Amino acid sequence: MIFLDLCLLTAVIVIPNPFLGEDIPTAFVYRFDGFIYFFIFLALSTLAYSWRTIWGIGIWVALLWLIGFLGVGWLGHTIPQLTDASEIAFQGHSLVEEELDPNSVRPTIRVQEVVVILIVAAILTLKGWRSNQLLMRQADLAAERANLSRYFPSSLVDVLASTDRDIGAVRTQNVAVLFADIVGFTEFAEQHSPDEVMDLLREYHAFVERSIFQNGGTLDKYLGDGVMATFGTPETRPGDAANALKAATQLIKETEAFNRELEEKGISPIQVSIGVHFGPVILGDIGPSRRLEFAVVGDTVNVASRLEASTRELGCRCVVSEELMKQAGQSDSPEAPQMGFSLRDPIKLRGRQNAVNVWTI
Repeated sequence: MIFLDLCLLTAVIVIPNPFLGEDIPTAFVYRFDGFIYFFIFLALSTLAYSWRTIWGIGIWVALLWLIGFLGVGWLGHTIPQLTDASEIAFQGHSLVEEELDPNSVRPTIRVQEVVVILIVAAILTLKGWRSNQLLMRQADLAAERANLSRYFPSSLVDVLASTDRDIGAVRTQNVAVLFADIVGFTEFAEQHSPDEVMDLLREYHAFVERSIFQNGGTLDKYLGDGVMATFGTPETRPGDAANALKAATQLIKETEAFNRELEEKGISPIQVSIGVHFGPVILGDIGPSRRLEFAVVGDTVNVASRLEASTRELGCRCVVSEELMKQAGQSDSPEAPQMGFSLRDPIKLRGRQNAVNVWTI
């Protein structure tokens, strides 16, 4: 359609108006400078955000104008008497005679118009291409931020997006690791429909995410009905251990509120088990280049997972290592019991020789 519009405009410019009522040479229409209207089409093409469209219009205009120019030169109507009168009037001034001859198509001007339209089209095409690259880059950045927001709290996303540091570089640092799981979820899934199971998981994951993000944690991964979160990734902060403890207690309160909603719907309440530990971990990108994943691994992660599993044996909802309590400044102060935690006898964890001092709630 754009090409047809350009063809129509070319025809209107190079073909004399039949309603003028006066016999004029076809070449005389060039005196009306109709070529400038092509620049309106070129300017409008920039609104399409397609550099190919801009360059296409530039090429089309150049070709159509050359075809029109050649057509007028070879097939156009001429009035020889006007040329003769021009030669007599401007005798001795050949340049003026050529420019003012009504039968002259003024080829140098036509070539200049083609060159100018191509230059302007090339500049606008380059501008359109660079704008597209910028838009794509902004879209990629927005996608990266959206991806970051799935794992990190919103307050940390802007910091990560603006930092020059390679977040995926492999390194070791002290981190608080939290594992949470639904006790007896397999049995629940057997007794309820798939829709009910998925609805419960969505609501459960929603308040788990809220408990983690509101306390500055990182949602490392979902493990079916379980979840792993870290506090201190990708950057460590002084309150990481305390934040992990707060997230655990908030998660317990959120579960209690969720259970009240389940009871109102006639659904059996769920029980969440939580394990939290603090210590050194190895973190960074792992996997092949086509499937990179930011991971946190090490003994601290294993201990936190086994602390969560020990809640079944201890008959409690949350097991916290003494290392985390010390780091959070809780073990030697009365604040820990006030939060509902109590010191238990040391327990043995699978894969570890020494018993672990723990606090439970």
